[in-house]
Amino acid sequence: MLAFVLPLLGMVCLVAQPARAQSVVTLIVTDPLTGIGIYGMDPVSYFTEPEPLQGRGDFEFIWNNVPWNFATAANRDIFKTAPEIYAPQFGGHGAMGVARGYVSDSDPAMYFVFKQRLYLFYSAANREAFILSPDEAAIEAEANWPGLSKGLSIN
Repeated sequence: MLAFVLPLLGMVCLVAQPARAQSVVTLIVTDPLTGIGIYGMDPVSYFTEPEPLQGRGDFEFIWNNVPWNFATAANRDIFKTAPEIYAPQFGGHGAMGVARGYVSDSDPAMYFVFKQRLYLFYSAANREAFILSPDEAAIEAEANWPGLSKGLSIN
């Protein structure tokens, strides 16, 4: 009798949970409250400063339908000339996840600049896994990204 009741209890718990709205995964990682690219961090500062800087709303540039904030007007202007160089790879999604065949969010504090490209990661462990074999991980991620990005919505 107990073997029959336990599965039913599990079913009741499943049914009793409220339905959650599905979140839409976008092509470029943005702050869910503001819509600003990579949570408002200045993408150029990853290349020019010892630590990335928080961008400011008065130094904004819209690229790929996403507002990007910059710490200075100079960084904004540099980004305007070549955004594909300074924007994070894979829209800012976790690079190691992309290398492994799935899309994940990222934490802009977890990053690695490799071969003049910015890679963001979900966790320190994912960043460390990427750093152990960066050439292989980058090649795998580049190969996986076209297929993975097809299922993402445009901002």
